[in-house]
Amino acid sequence: MVDSTATLDFQSDVYRDAYSRINGIVIEGEQEAADNYIQIAELIPDRREELLSLSKMESRHKKGFEACGRNLQVTPDLPFAKEFFKGLHDNFQKAFAAGDVVTCLLIQALIIEAFAISAYNIYIPVADPFARKITEGVVKDEYLHLNFGQQWLKEHFTEVKDRLKTANRENLPLVWRMLNEVEQDAAQLGMEKSALVEDFLIAYGDALADIGFTTREVMQLTAMGLAA
Repeated sequence: MVDSTATLDFQSDVYRDAYSRINGIVIEGEQEAADNYIQIAELIPDRREELLSLSKMESRHKKGFEACGRNLQVTPDLPFAKEFFKGLHDNFQKAFAAGDVVTCLLIQALIIEAFAISAYNIYIPVADPFARKITEGVVKDEYLHLNFGQQWLKEHFTEVKDRLKTANRENLPLVWRMLNEVEQDAAQLGMEKSALVEDFLIAYGDALADIGFTTREVMQLTAMGLAA
């Protein structure tokens, strides 16, 4: 097996510069997730303990990724990361204020979790040894979070189907914008945009199919984002 990290210099200025933004994104992403699950717990009080447990798990992930940055002596670019997530953050807060649990779950438990899973899966083969070990542990947890959203939406599919379609139309295009924005930095870390897109579509599409959408509907929903 060829070592996919052989051509990467983890200590080069170019790598560490790109890593500062990618590391900032994963740290901010885990913080967003931790905060989002606390808010979702207010909207689904009967699942409060489970959701607060997911939030704590995200906070642990954040600490792990902070350690990854320290290991490479990189300062995460958190202002960049906050701006990176602004679109999804603002839409989540708007939905939360309206008591729209369906949109909140689509943003956090489907889009953000599928985005994280795809990014971590593509990153693991090219990560430095320290970050690889951390990320392998994190990605196992992320599937649990994706599964929570899937199961809740699946149980309420008939009543939430139309709202999910609208939320998908409003939020999925933001993912493609985010992927374009991070394309060059990801490439410096050995991560190809095409692989990220493919992995995201698989994770997100599988979740939508499990919830109850037909194959044709899943294709329509995911293409909507690509077209944008």
